[in-house]
Amino acid sequence: MCLATDHISAGGPWPKYRGHLKNISQNCLIGAINAENGEANKVKSQITDEYGTVPQTAAYYRDKGIKWVVIGDSNYGEGSSCEHAALEPRYLGGLAIITRSFARIHGTNLKKQGMLALTFANPEDYDKIQPSDKVN
Repeated sequence: MCLATDHISAGGPWPKYRGHLKNISQNCLIGAINAENGEANKVKSQITDEYGTVPQTAAYYRDKGIKWVVIGDSNYGEGSSCEHAALEPRYLGGLAIITRSFARIHGTNLKKQGMLALTFANPEDYDKIQPSDKVN
């Protein structure tokens, strides 16, 4: 499944907050489908075991000093909202995006924001990752 920039930084009321990263980041990954539950914008905190929105959970981790990663499928970041899609995870304390592959420019945009843009050496290893796995 392609995780386009519209899934990473979905449209909506957020453009009116141009320049307000705190507000824009409330849009981070809200359109992405969680492999654990098949739902968009509903993730389980590995700390509290409670479900919350992606931005809420990411901000909780950031505020506790816990780095987090996104595991994505093929062609991650395809689309037009590339700057926001790279800014938001960094602002919320993300460390890396690990995928089978990136859209042409999105990996570069993530790196410009100080994020690690990583791909699996063997793309089939993506299928070995479980939602409750931890990355060291």
